[in-house]
Amino acid sequence: MEAYLLDFGNLLLRWLHVIAAIAWVGESIYFVMLDNGLRPPKSEECKKKGVFGEMWAVHGGGFYHNQKYATSPEQLPEDLHWSFWKSYTTWLSGFGLFTLLYLTKPSFYLVNPGSPWEWAANMTGWQANIAALAFLLLGWIVYNELCKRISPNMENDGILSVAVAVMMVVVAYLSTHIFAGRAAFLLTGAVMATAMSANVFFWIIPGQRRMVAAMKAGETPNPIDGKRGKQRSVHNTYFTLPVVLLMLSNHYSFTYSHELSWVIMTLFIFAGALIRQYFVLMHAGHIRPGYPIAGVALILVAIWVGAPKPVAAPAATAPAASQSETAAAGEAAAPAAATVTTAQVLNVMEARCVQCHAANPTQPGFAAAPLGVMLDSEEHLLLQVDRVKQVVANKYMPLGNITGMTDEERALVAAWNGQ
Repeated sequence: MEAYLLDFGNLLLRWLHVIAAIAWVGESIYFVMLDNGLRPPKSEECKKKGVFGEMWAVHGGGFYHNQKYATSPEQLPEDLHWSFWKSYTTWLSGFGLFTLLYLTKPSFYLVNPGSPWEWAANMTGWQANIAALAFLLLGWIVYNELCKRISPNMENDGILSVAVAVMMVVVAYLSTHIFAGRAAFLLTGAVMATAMSANVFFWIIPGQRRMVAAMKAGETPNPIDGKRGKQRSVHNTYFTLPVVLLMLSNHYSFTYSHELSWVIMTLFIFAGALIRQYFVLMHAGHIRPGYPIAGVALILVAIWVGAPKPVAAPAATAPAASQSETAAAGEAAAPAAATVTTAQVLNVMEARCVQCHAANPTQPGFAAAPLGVMLDSEEHLLLQVDRVKQVVANKYMPLGNITGMTDEERALVAAWNGQ
């Protein structure tokens, strides 16, 4: 019952997280479109009022007239719309999910026993939890310091963009070498998502509050608040597509179980940013097909890098031929290739995998088979041939190798042809 309730809580929290994320990302994309789609006002009256740009739109049977003020408007309404709760709800629900799924079972989901770094491979559960939380915190600190030191007055945003891109390559490399594959992808996405929400909490909203307070006091707002808010909002829009992909990646083991998973992750991050750039420019009236083409090219490279390599079946030594047989054949007998049967692989699954991957798991904390993958019968096993071979060969499964699968058993599974 406890596992069932945890799963139900997971479902409800995930639902909240997705709803909040859709609302936040949707609103963010809308305002980027609106900001880039503004045109100089044609009305002299609007110009006199300080309108910087306007946009006419039709939707849902009605017409809309959006205006943006470069300076303060004559008056502000009391019901001024603020955009922040969607951001905070997305981050808080996401962190709640991370706590429920990963921090409660760090030995399963965080520890990377295959890490080339001995200290990471030998972390205990609580050490992995501390490392994951520190990873998120340090990611925000480094990103924030880059923004403050490289472009404090938004005069070096191009250089800052390059620095942030390099930072994400380093984050991808470190995450995949410290943490288990699925957690590594999630944590890299969480570093960006944390930066996005922290940008709203620490910079965008406080700056907007100072601007509103100044306007209500009859003072001129500090332009640096608007510029800084714009800078961080721009960063958020380029983080959006990579974050969404990384949050979805835990359903696709071929991304995070590859030995070059950090390269695959980096390619996806840059591809998402390039594709987003196309839409940003399109809203401003500039069609630049080179950006999505480059993004798709990076995705194709990721597909090529992540493609599974063929595994040769181990050779079985054939019985030695007699001299007369060799003479009759005219040549030495060739060794026969060993054939790994499904029954042999099923025996390995029963010994090492069905504790979790069964209709009724016996492993504490699991009310149902993870991701619906069941390996407790030949019929179920044959539905998962490629996935089983990949995650077993890459040592991603069993999680934390809690059941003690041997290298010989992994080689056996890798040599299996699914028949």
